[in-house]
Amino acid sequence: MPFFPRLAVLLGGLLLAAPLWAADVDPRSYGYPLSNPFEATIVTTPPELRPSLPANGDIDQADYKVRLRPEREFEVPENFWSVTKLGYRLAQQGNEAPLIFIIAGTGAHYSSNHSEFLKKLFYGAGYHVVQLSSPTSYDFMTAASRSATPGFSSDDADDLYRVMQAVRAQHPQLQVSEYHLTGYSLGALQAAFVSHLDETRRAFNFKRVLLLNPPVNVYTSISNLDRLVQTRVEGIDSTTNFYELMLGKLTRYFQAKGHIDLNEAMLYDFQHSEEQLSDEQMAMLIGAVFRFSAADIAFTSDLINRRGLITPVGHPIREGTSLTPYFKRALQCNFDCYIAEQLIPMWRARHDGGSLSQMVDQVSLYALEDYLKGSDKIAVMHNADDLILGRGDLGFLRRTLGERLTVYPLGGHCGNLNYRVNSDAMLEFFRG
Repeated sequence: MPFFPRLAVLLGGLLLAAPLWAADVDPRSYGYPLSNPFEATIVTTPPELRPSLPANGDIDQADYKVRLRPEREFEVPENFWSVTKLGYRLAQQGNEAPLIFIIAGTGAHYSSNHSEFLKKLFYGAGYHVVQLSSPTSYDFMTAASRSATPGFSSDDADDLYRVMQAVRAQHPQLQVSEYHLTGYSLGALQAAFVSHLDETRRAFNFKRVLLLNPPVNVYTSISNLDRLVQTRVEGIDSTTNFYELMLGKLTRYFQAKGHIDLNEAMLYDFQHSEEQLSDEQMAMLIGAVFRFSAADIAFTSDLINRRGLITPVGHPIREGTSLTPYFKRALQCNFDCYIAEQLIPMWRARHDGGSLSQMVDQVSLYALEDYLKGSDKIAVMHNADDLILGRGDLGFLRRTLGERLTVYPLGGHCGNLNYRVNSDAMLEFFRG
């Protein structure tokens, strides 16, 4: 298994003049209580403002595995053997029902917090639900990706499409009335490319596709998140690092509480205690999670493809091998490094690619502008204060989607997905 801590589980996962036809939600009537985008991104919605959801025990669900790349069983090291089959989760109704696929965000497993919330929301509304890991997760890269070098959106969409077809083939008894698709964060961008691919392959004929907080310009989003790691934080010097500072705050918080309980409700309460994080500390936490994801991708891609950039070619990686040296080396490689050393060379070799700017255009929503304009089944929900957006991104979405774009005034990056107002709007969209 990869060696990077899964801090993303705590996050879930990881800008305005408006034409009148875009559905910009009035800040005065919206009611979401967190005005700080960093705080919203980390703690999401206060529990009392979330919708009622079915309990896990009331959901007919199970985890399954599908074999897509049998050759990987002989290509990957021992510590990856457990993921040479791709896992996914299926929640099924007891009768014929629509089915919705959920694509997780950057580096996220199919059981991530946001995916679990969306599963419960749609299952409670009567849908079969399939949860898929992100193409940037180590398990998808190992078990499903043809190149094991995620980031070129059309390739990632092709891999996802094959997975969806394999999932359907594995459950021939499942009665499906129609197919829908959604994704959050990077998974939303990939959902758009999957929908575009389906227009020609017609395996699913998706009825509705909802993109939740997608990056518009992928490189802008990457740059925004990478910069957060460079935030200057008070209290961190040559003798105290960021993780020691965080551990001290959490220790004092749990001592005051008298017990340890790590969940989203705890994070919300933590941010309203004396130990709450400053804006700079929250920014660095978000950036650190993103950096771990980048390092995980770089390590996994390098190891599977035997590029020798992080793990020496021919050096055996076994169950007992110390991964600390590779951990340190991979953390030095941010997304710029991964793009330059692994993604662009792969793109040029497989697709006769050119410059970085050309690749950015091909992997971002710009590449689907005409399709997004002409496809009434696709909608986007985004936040005006989302950390991944850059100048002009919302303008592009407004021009491209018109009334199929909903812009919420608050919520940070995916922090308001589990807010009742947003949840109701998602269900209304899929109901038509």
